[in-house]
Amino acid sequence: MVTDTGGIDDKSFNASAWAGLEAAKAEAGNVDPKYVASSSEADYEPGLRSFVSQKCNFILAVGGLMGGSTTKVAKESADSQFGIVDSGSESPNVFPMQFATHQAAFLAGYLAAGYTKSGKVATYGGMNIPPVTIFMDGFADGVAHHNSTKGTKVQVLGWDKAKKNGSFAESFVDQNKGKSITQTLVSQGADIIMPVAGGTGLGTAQVAKDSGGKTAVVWVDQDGCKSAEQYCDVFLTTVVKNIEEAVKEAVVAGAKGEKLAATPGYVGTLENNGVGLAPYNQFDSKVDAGLKAEIEKLKTDIVAGTIKVESANAPA
Repeated sequence: MVTDTGGIDDKSFNASAWAGLEAAKAEAGNVDPKYVASSSEADYEPGLRSFVSQKCNFILAVGGLMGGSTTKVAKESADSQFGIVDSGSESPNVFPMQFATHQAAFLAGYLAAGYTKSGKVATYGGMNIPPVTIFMDGFADGVAHHNSTKGTKVQVLGWDKAKKNGSFAESFVDQNKGKSITQTLVSQGADIIMPVAGGTGLGTAQVAKDSGGKTAVVWVDQDGCKSAEQYCDVFLTTVVKNIEEAVKEAVVAGAKGEKLAATPGYVGTLENNGVGLAPYNQFDSKVDAGLKAEIEKLKTDIVAGTIKVESANAPA
């Protein structure tokens, strides 16, 4: 596995992917997982090529920023099997694992709109790339759905879906940048914030922790109460992307020498539990039972197709 720049312990998508490799080892027994961490985008191609030269059965790239590098190296290495999280690929020997996170983020937006005390909620991203803004699209639409069905006027700060612009840290590791963005959003009135920014979002969690209960966080990727348990008391919920299970299944197959079809690859949805909301954990008693029931109904309606959740960045 070659990580993106967030590193192996980003409490987010890199950590989730590595957990998938370790789960594959536990299940299959014949899996010997290794990883190399990327310090910058210049490390992507050398990292991937190093595992080609080691004749690894399955080489995993993690993150949408690695799409171009992975396609390039895969085309050079037609006999190797690759996988990638959060990106499609133009090469037939790359198995893409993508996630309809806008569906689960829609539920989180609705939850935030129903829970906010200030009438303002917020989201920001690590970078302005599709695997990030798909979360932000869903979150904004969930708030809008609450407003239209409940007659509320909850505002979303940090992202304008129609204009496709908003707040970005330009980093998945800079916690200080996460703090400063969060402090700005809080000063503008937001009391619930969803960072889609890997380790940068830990800065948001710290601001929330220091707020004495005035600010709550919607985490992403891994259940925050498991991946960053020191901040569990500020996580309202997590928009879960089940990278671990998708990676585990792909790695077990790849370790057997199976060729994984690039098309259609894997797409995680609410229907197949590839995405979802984590438990409310320490907020469970604070979230109104009626709101919980509405969210369950919304999930059912999205799966049934009676409510359409759309994003220009949704996987095909």
